[in-house]
Amino acid sequence: MKIGTDIVEVSRVKSAVERTGRPFLERVYTNVEIDYCERGMKRKYESYAARFAAKEAFSKAIGTGIGEYAHLNEIEVLNLENGKPVLRLSGETLEYFEKTFPGASIDVSLSHTSKLAIATVIVG
Repeated sequence: MKIGTDIVEVSRVKSAVERTGRPFLERVYTNVEIDYCERGMKRKYESYAARFAAKEAFSKAIGTGIGEYAHLNEIEVLNLENGKPVLRLSGETLEYFEKTFPGASIDVSLSHTSKLAIATVIVG
């Protein structure tokens, strides 16, 4: 079993989105994540920050950090109907994960305030 945790300042994500806009969003998030965060939510920057933290936490749990084997926009945070967050991997990130952790599951927990977002990922 592996674990990763990350904490993100909401203001840093908000600043990056406001400064860079769509190029930043598309480098970090999938279209599904962008739609979720932009969908009239009062706390969209908190949602972006929590998703960013989850991506970093996942990369820590698998021991690679963001880079060659874990790409930000290939780690997608989705919500089930009951609101539970789940991770969906794609591309090279999925290939690496399946090769390195065959049969493993991924659990993710997100939380945020107006200033901070945190995520914990367990791979087991």
